[in-house]
Amino acid sequence: MFIKSDAARSYLEDFLKQCPVLNPMFTCDVTVEMDIYYSSRKPDLDESLILDGMQGRIYVNDRQVRRKIINGYVDKDNPRASITVYPYP
Repeated sequence: MFIKSDAARSYLEDFLKQCPVLNPMFTCDVTVEMDIYYSSRKPDLDESLILDGMQGRIYVNDRQVRRKIINGYVDKDNPRASITVYPYP
């Protein structure tokens, strides 16, 4: 996992504290839906950081992600991500 900035490292650290570990993890191909609420219209978070963070917790490898549905919003008071993962048809 290659992370470019201190902000990305900090985000990933916080994300991992909140991300559950599934037992068992998904081993099949998956669809990931994300609603990302940014603090401003200049987003500095790329969803690939979230996908990397879920590796080894939600699914075995992020190469299992076959479909991504990413929605971006602005909520300066409560930036967050809402994520749903389910088997790819």
